[in-house]
Amino acid sequence: MSEIVISQTEYLKVLRPLLPEAAFQPNTNKLFILIINFLILGMGWTIARSLDRWSIEWLWLYLPLSLVMGNSVIICLFAAHDSMHGSTIGRPHWRYLFGFLALSLLWMPPTLWKAVHNHKHHTQTNAIGDPDRMYLVGQNNTWGKWIQNLFVPSAQVNWALLILGMATSWVVHTFRHLSSVLLFNHDRVEYVPAPVVVSPRKRQIIAIESLGICAVHAGILIYLKLNILAILLGYVLPMSIGYAGVMFYIYTNHFLCQMTDINDPLINSVSLKMPEIFNLLHFNFSYHTEHHLFPSINSDYYPLVQELLQAHYPKSYNLIPVDEAWRLLMATPRHYRDEIVLTDRHNLESVICPCAIESKAKIESNL
Repeated sequence: MSEIVISQTEYLKVLRPLLPEAAFQPNTNKLFILIINFLILGMGWTIARSLDRWSIEWLWLYLPLSLVMGNSVIICLFAAHDSMHGSTIGRPHWRYLFGFLALSLLWMPPTLWKAVHNHKHHTQTNAIGDPDRMYLVGQNNTWGKWIQNLFVPSAQVNWALLILGMATSWVVHTFRHLSSVLLFNHDRVEYVPAPVVVSPRKRQIIAIESLGICAVHAGILIYLKLNILAILLGYVLPMSIGYAGVMFYIYTNHFLCQMTDINDPLINSVSLKMPEIFNLLHFNFSYHTEHHLFPSINSDYYPLVQELLQAHYPKSYNLIPVDEAWRLLMATPRHYRDEIVLTDRHNLESVICPCAIESKAKIESNL
């Protein structure tokens, strides 16, 4: 690679002394925000119970509430995400409880989340062992890779399938890793980009948590009286909106970046320029490079970390307007041929990763 790759540890040596100690204290305010969004979801489900008594011409009035509930699903994931990194709740038991309740809405057992996200994705970001990376074109054509070909944003994707994929890809992501761990739990599973292996004890816990999550969703459906209209507008639609919002962030976090053997967050991650309202609602999740540098920091301090990165590492730092990031996703293929070249499923195209040094000048000239 032509650029200089720096390990996360080296960045921390420079940046950590420049941040206040308050940035590393748990922010319990997010717990109250999480509770508020649980209440929003509960209110939405309570109203949905009576939808079968609404006149059909008035059902559209529920759609704005579905949208708000979908945003609450996004907030639940990001609140749980921050909590599982230790930046929200200090006490492990409370952290686990609220993490379970929030992640259950996204079908993700918290023990599996820690194994996939905290222990693998954060230590091997966009490396060969990252379970969240894109597939290599040379990997076998499994059902997991087939789904990526059809539903993930790329220059080849069909728009109708993209919309379906945005609403469902989070469930596929979770099922892919959950089934890999529960059914096989070895490093030879091919339908995931990179398999995660856990201890027998954690495997048992993940299985129990999965049953608990099924019970949570069954409880929601029963509360909705198993009414098809209530389920469609009060459960399926908000969940689909929430999952689509989550996947929008996930796709832009790393899918424009090259692979790296050394965990360099400035090379393998992207931060987005977002309207401030979304940063306020979603705990600054768009500051994703900052998060990968300091996973346990209070996210209120991500803008300060961004200022430091712009001052100390302006050439390496990936900061892209959100609309440009989406345009780049839709203009490029979604398989790695090698660490820096993207290609399509047939290995016919050859495109340098947009956030590689070789491509950055072109991006900046278009902004």
